[in-house]
Amino acid sequence: MSRPKSMSAREPIRERRPQFWQVAKRCCQIAATVDVAFFFLFHLLGSPILAWVNVVSVTMYVVAYRALARKQNGLAMSLIWAEVIIHAGLGVLLIGWESGFHYFLLMFIPALFVSMALRTAVIFLVALWSYYITLYLVMWVIEPLQPIAPGALLAVYLFNLSVVFAMFSYLSFFYLTMVTTANRKLRRMATTDSLTALFNRRQMTELAEKELARFQRTGRPVAFLVLDIDHFKAINDRHGHEVGDRVLIEVANLIKAQLRTQDLISRWGGEEFLAVLPDTGLDSAQASAERMRKALLAHDWLATTGESIDLTISAGVSELRPGDNLNSAISRADRALYRSKEGGRNRVELETI
Repeated sequence: MSRPKSMSAREPIRERRPQFWQVAKRCCQIAATVDVAFFFLFHLLGSPILAWVNVVSVTMYVVAYRALARKQNGLAMSLIWAEVIIHAGLGVLLIGWESGFHYFLLMFIPALFVSMALRTAVIFLVALWSYYITLYLVMWVIEPLQPIAPGALLAVYLFNLSVVFAMFSYLSFFYLTMVTTANRKLRRMATTDSLTALFNRRQMTELAEKELARFQRTGRPVAFLVLDIDHFKAINDRHGHEVGDRVLIEVANLIKAQLRTQDLISRWGGEEFLAVLPDTGLDSAQASAERMRKALLAHDWLATTGESIDLTISAGVSELRPGDNLNSAISRADRALYRSKEGGRNRVELETI
């Protein structure tokens, strides 16, 4: 039997960047649609140069979208950068700073730190700031090359402002969702066993301490079950670790299925499990352990693992007593488990002292 030990889950944290590339594809679609609208808008406003610039822009976004679909992310980002920088610069130079084209440059700021390493992002940020300031200063000393009527200029400004506002809102929602999802994954990784999805040892210790405190306040019974798969090393040696992992997952599911909603179950060691049963005395806890033992005996392991496996578990049961701490209660269940093993395995034993 494996002694309880601390398990280090090595489940890798998934990168956030794949999510970013999905958003980049969506932004390509939105930006291309906006540029199609710009094409007609600038024709109506009598600015054919900017109108046909949007045809080139749409083409660049289509190519960038296809590059993202082929995982050619570097090419895609280069095209997106080039389109926004050139398009914003041309828009400002042709019809003026008041057109609001420079706002599109600001959309790169949050994206930089998601799509690049920190050092590279800072370099690009400084370059973007320099370009933005230079464009602003240039428009102080020159007049727009292709000015449009004040009313039309206001319409372009409001259109650009609305688009940038909508895009920033979309990106903010994405970043909020990404952070929330990452935090949820981190919390799950910190509290659950990566293989069985049961509570890990650390989280179970915290939850069991709360049950101990409740017992000390109210005196309501709390039972502990320590369960161990019999001859698990032999299963690993005979069938391989992949089958062994599937066995652990299925055992965890079968044990959990026999428990109530308020009961707690964790992977306590390699093939050892600890269950904490609130409001449960020794007799009821023994009955629960027997249900688990029989469920595992009746289970069709050939259907689950593809291998014919004779699997049993042994269990030890204890109950919190006045003056107990967590270690003493679990130790009594552990000693009962040893008696079960020494008595021939595939049995449930109660604490005796």
